[in-house]
Amino acid sequence: QVQLVESGGGLVQAGGSLRLSCAASGRTFSTMAWFRQAPGKDREFVAGIRWSSRLTYYSDSVKGRFTISRDSAKNTVYLQMNKLQPEDTAVYFCAADPSPAVRREGPYDYWGQGTRVTVSS
Repeated sequence: QVQLVESGGGLVQAGGSLRLSCAASGRTFSTMAWFRQAPGKDREFVAGIRWSSRLTYYSDSVKGRFTISRDSAKNTVYLQMNKLQPEDTAVYFCAADPSPAVRREGPYDYWGQGTRVTVSS
């Protein structure tokens, strides 16, 4: 059974940092990504990584503040979030796909349950 389990969300003040983790089990993937959905808004792409090459991709809104990385031994992808702002408040979802393409619009075959990030001003 394939599972993606996110962790690391929480409440942080503006300017602070959080690190999200997404542990995959049941299989390995060629691409993993992070999306987020703020209240009343559509889900949006945040960052993605190609597993074998470690090539990374970011949305313009997080570039320079967020870093996506992966640990093959743990089959885990991370999202280091620095200089957090209130507009980063959202539920963050991990996504994974066997295809080696980081698709900003999806689709992805597998999704986690989400972890909430709240940034206070």
